[in-house]
Order: sequence, then structure tokens, then C-alpha cells
Amino acid sequence: MRRPSPLPQPPSSGGRSVAEPAGAGARRADSREPLPRRAAPSDATLEHLNGDGAAESGAVLLDMEGADTTAPIIPLAPPSRPPAPRREPADAAGGEVGFGQVWKAARARRKALRAEIRRFTVRQRRRRAVWLGVAASLLLLALGSVAAAYSPLFGVEKISVVGTQQLSADEIADALSGQLGTPLPLVDESAVKAQLVAFPLIETYALEARPPHDLVVRIVERTPIGLVQTRAGYTLVDAAGVALSTTATPSAGSPLLTITGGVDSDAFTAAGQVMRSLPAEIRAQVTAVTATTPDDVTLTLGGTNTQVVWGSAERSAQKAVSLQKMMINRPPADVTTYDVSSPDAVVVR
Repeated sequence: MRRPSPLPQPPSSGGRSVAEPAGAGARRADSREPLPRRAAPSDATLEHLNGDGAAESGAVLLDMEGADTTAPIIPLAPPSRPPAPRREPADAAGGEVGFGQVWKAARARRKALRAEIRRFTVRQRRRRAVWLGVAASLLLLALGSVAAAYSPLFGVEKISVVGTQQLSADEIADALSGQLGTPLPLVDESAVKAQLVAFPLIETYALEARPPHDLVVRIVERTPIGLVQTRAGYTLVDAAGVALSTTATPSAGSPLLTITGGVDSDAFTAAGQVMRSLPAEIRAQVTAVTATTPDDVTLTLGGTNTQVVWGSAERSAQKAVSLQKMMINRPPADVTTYDVSSPDAVVVR
């Protein structure tokens, strides 16, 4: 082992060295005799000191070669020790914590957390319960209403027909008698339509349910505009050309239609619009309607055989008002022709 290099000599003082005994220091101070030179420790001695003695005391005293005083204490690093083994946490009783205890602790924590959540959400849960109760009540009410409506409690017991003028309301009600006893929501509209088709004068109809037992049929009748002469006789038609009835001789109160092109022509369409725009008192006086084109519709008033030149079907409502005023001022008995083709300037001849 290599000997350490000599250290500088500390200044002499009257005090004692920390490492020498009191007697030796006093003797050396008095006699000033050099201390005997101590032999350097061998490698085995150093190893022994480093392992046991020096490790426990933490220092080794070495005399420097040729020095009058002892060398300072040199601390040695303590020997390395292996790390202590890791121990598992112990429970309160001193034993190790098992999986069951960890599971119980986690379960208790979850229970406590759920209890806190329930405590802080009590108002929300109450409000939710109220809404659910209201929704359930409404649902039960709706289901009960539907069940009652589709039950025999709301069966049809009476059929009322409204809006008939030329048709018989009793005949229509008898035709629809097959719907008696049927719940109002289950009335078969297809069957009703099939029964009403047998009445040509019906233009439109509507069904109205009046709980608990009444079914109302609202009828809009077709408006006849005149008679069209055919091989079968005289057919009563409306403005759409629908045949309402056919007789061998002309029926009273219906004008005779002389239309070029028949009921499918534009001239017939214009004549139908003109007849529908006339007031009831003037339409009752018309005995004949002629038209070769949609722009030359002409009416004939019975009794006086007065001609009304209407022209096209445009502005028919205004023309009807102008004709009505002119007939009041100039009765048909004194007039041969009323020309209302221009409603702003009526010409009377």
C-alpha cells in the first residue's frame, strides 16, 4: 500500500494534540525530545483497521515521516451496506394486508361515495320523479281515451245530412245506414264514398263526428246550368259537364244549352262560368245559352226574348253586377239587347 504524502507541520503551540496523551505531551514540551518514530502500518493492519477498527471509530492516526507531531485524523468512508429488504404494509393487528381487506375497503369507499351522491342529488331525483309521474298520467289518459273512442261506447247511432236542396236527406241517411253501430273513429270513408256516388247531384261531401253517437254528413250539391240535347233526350248538366239526370222532354226552369263542340269544349267551360256567376233571380230568367267560342257567350231571357251579349267569361262577376243594375233601370220588357261585354260601358238597345 502506498504511504500518504507528508502533510505540512502545524504551528507549534503550547496546547496538546488531540491525539496524543496528556503525559506524553507534557514530557515532550519540557524535554523537547523527539518522539520515537512509529512504524508505518502494514497492509494487513490497514485492512484490519479499515474493516473493523477504523470503520467503527471513523479515523486512523498516522505519523508522518520526519515529523515532530502526529498527523491529523483522516476520516474513512463507512463500508457500504446492502439495502434493507422491502416490507409489506402491516394492518392494525400487525399482520400483512390481504386482498380481502383491500376489497372491503374499496367497497366501503364506494358505498360512502354513493351515499354522498344521493344526498346531493335528492332534489333532482324528486323533480325527475314528478315529471315521470306526470308523463305516466298523460300516457294513461291518452291510452284510456283511445281505448274508449274505439270501443262501442262511441258507436254511431244517428246520421244527419246537411246541405241538401234538390236531394232528399232521408234517402242519403238510409244509404249510409250500414255505418250504424260503428265506432266514430272507425267509420269507413271508402264505404261512405261508394254509397254517395249513387247521387250525381252531390259535388262534394264531408264527414263530421260529434261524440258520443252522431255522424254528420255535409253535402254540397252540384249547380245545374242547363239541358244538353242528346239522343237519349235532354240531359241536365252542371258547369263541369257532369250529367245529373236525363229526361225525354225538357224540364221546366232549365235553359237549353247550344254549345259548339259539346260539353268537352272551351266554349262550354266559358258558358258554365257565366251561368255560375249570375245572381239567382237573373239565372231563373235565362231560357237559352249559346256559344260558338269562349268569347261569344250569349244569354236569352224568357218572356221578352231579350238577348244578353256577354262575351268572354273574364270579369264575369263585374258583368253580372252591371247587368243587374241595368235591368233595374231598364227592365227587359223595354230592351232588346243588353251588351255587357265591356262592363264599364254597358250598351242597351
